[in-house]
Amino acid sequence: MNKVAIQGIKGSYHHKVAVEYFGSSVKIKEFLSFDEVANSIVNDSCELGVMAIENSIAGSIISNYALIDSLDLKIVGEYFININHQLMALPGSNIEDLEIVSSHPMALLQCKSFFKSYPKITLNEDKDTAEVAKRISENNIINTGAIASVQASKLYGLEILSKDIQTIKNNETRFVVVSKNPLSNDLALNKASIKFSLGHETGSLASVLNILADFELNLTKIQSLPIIEIPWKYSFFIDVTFKKVSDLNNSLKHINKKAESIKVLGVYKNKMK
Repeated sequence: MNKVAIQGIKGSYHHKVAVEYFGSSVKIKEFLSFDEVANSIVNDSCELGVMAIENSIAGSIISNYALIDSLDLKIVGEYFININHQLMALPGSNIEDLEIVSSHPMALLQCKSFFKSYPKITLNEDKDTAEVAKRISENNIINTGAIASVQASKLYGLEILSKDIQTIKNNETRFVVVSKNPLSNDLALNKASIKFSLGHETGSLASVLNILADFELNLTKIQSLPIIEIPWKYSFFIDVTFKKVSDLNNSLKHINKKAESIKVLGVYKNKMK
């Protein structure tokens, strides 16, 4: 199997997704930023990449939508996992002794309510949940905590001070698998990610949504993103599910007549639980 790029290190949520999606024998290459993940696919050092794209609490990771689009990567799969954040530190630590808690910005956002009870703790944004846990362990950093997974606490010998500290306990993140090349059409494909832009005519977006309904496509996601070069103009990123690829293709032909531009970011198999 070719290498799969992930954002984070062993014990991160991206690592968990890669192992569950591809199997335990997967060859993983670790990076600390999504830009590095995407560029590793562009320059062919990895064939596939795993990227978080949205969270049920914090919403869409808009920068990743833009990254996939700008580098012309293709979405070839998706995977959902429950995210359970643990507050951890060196063995023998107490929450009251913590001065700093570091983690990935999304993890901090998902646990924001928990730390209202601990105003003396400074929250620091970092590149990866598991990497923070590893750093605390290897450097024996006192009075500092990490927000990471149960697996990370076990791997790096940290003690969990408080379990499942995310604000909403049913906290799910959607990850996408990206590649330079699209999947070929087959009967198993039943979901698509599409980007399009429209003029400012009244009802232009409604007309596109009507086309989706006419061809029995189910809209599961819609996200607007500014077009940087044109102030106050937006692209729309949508996810749709469908029963037949022919329905998708016919709808795209009709949308193309309405849209100023249209681009298929990927056609793949729906993995929604």
